[in-house]
Amino acid sequence: MRVVVQRVKEASVKSDGVMTGQIGAGLLVFVGVEAADGPDDIDWMARKLPQLRIFDDTEGRMNLSIMDIGGGILVISQFTLYGNVQKGTRPSFNHAAPPQIAIPLYDSFLKALEKQMGKPIPAGVFGASMEIAALNDGPVTLFMDTKHKQL
Repeated sequence: MRVVVQRVKEASVKSDGVMTGQIGAGLLVFVGVEAADGPDDIDWMARKLPQLRIFDDTEGRMNLSIMDIGGGILVISQFTLYGNVQKGTRPSFNHAAPPQIAIPLYDSFLKALEKQMGKPIPAGVFGASMEIAALNDGPVTLFMDTKHKQL
């Protein structure tokens, strides 16, 4: 599982002109699922995200987590995180999980994250074309991969 995490002042997502999720201060999380992902990947990521200390404390140091500030998390599915451009200039997405595998894993991730956060997690529509608006804060952007945790 791969994610790109952005610290935002606000973010929202629309699909077919309908708002499906929005948050104030918090994290905008783009999620890609690989066919090899399973419960351990979901659990690791759902535990790690709410604990990331990337929000400023009173001294302006990144010491606070989303849990500490009471912010929100907006999750967007994004298979293009598994785009491979090693050969040529057109990305290959052969490492992204097909929908029949990705959807249940993505749904499990949302449920695990809701359990960690203790509140509903707004999200985009899996596999849909979406319009995402974000007001980045910092900017602070992190890349995380459950198969390459050192990144």
